[in-house]
Amino acid sequence: MISSKIGHSLDPAILKVYRFFFRNKIIDPNALTLCGTFFGFLSALSVAFGFFISGGAALLVSGFFDLLDGAIARQTNRVSLFGGFLDSVLDRYSDLAVMLGVFVFFLNGGERTYAVVTFIAATGIAIIPYARARAEAASISCTTGLLERPERIVLLLIGLFFNILHYIVVILAVLSHITVIQRIMYVKRKIE
Repeated sequence: MISSKIGHSLDPAILKVYRFFFRNKIIDPNALTLCGTFFGFLSALSVAFGFFISGGAALLVSGFFDLLDGAIARQTNRVSLFGGFLDSVLDRYSDLAVMLGVFVFFLNGGERTYAVVTFIAATGIAIIPYARARAEAASISCTTGLLERPERIVLLLIGLFFNILHYIVVILAVLSHITVIQRIMYVKRKIE
């Protein structure tokens, strides 16, 4: 939802921040993708040990790099099929690593019910882009649904910064699977 409404309208602001730190130096968009993945894993590690603020900060930086790599690629005419593929694959790694961090945190705290709910949420989070990819393999564009990646990251950031992760994993568990169902129904309507 956020992606479809905002699109690439944040590119100018993101590029201003980039130029502030790097002047006019052009960094390979794929290197930025790798940086985003690194911060995603750093977030997962922080969350696993209960350091929610640093985990949230690392997740925020990871999200920034995720926006930046595409903006730089578009700005410098370096958009490539491999870059899009790499970005998508590494986003999945980052998403699931963060959910693993949440899972480990709950498991270490003896909160098995929330660990299971986190696993259910992670399953939905993994299936959302898979459903899109399968639809696109059938030549159907499928970006419908409540919970795209930006919404998931925003929810996790709220959970981490406001220490309400218990509620957030329940919301993610429910909404991620609702999104999958929405995509299934959308593709069914398109095919029939």
